Amino acid sequence: MRRRSEPNTFDERLSTEEALITAALENTGPGPRRNLLELKLRQIETARLIGGWVSPTGVRPSPGTTVRPPARDRVG
Repeated sequence: MRRRSEPNTFDERLSTEEALITAALENTGPGPRRNLLELKLRQIETARLIGGWVSPTGVRPSPGTTVRPPARDRVG
């Protein structure tokens, strides 16, 4: 019977993706590709925050708290 590898935790997968994106950013100049990579890093940061909220031992957001993107990413 085939043996399965240990599954990575959500945070481990985020860390791996973050490292790959950070490495790509070092070799990317200004432009749309860099903007996309920076957006993905912010998405990873938000995913970590929300992942902490939904985990059994996670910290809950205070009442009235909303997760909003930085002002430059908001529409309107």
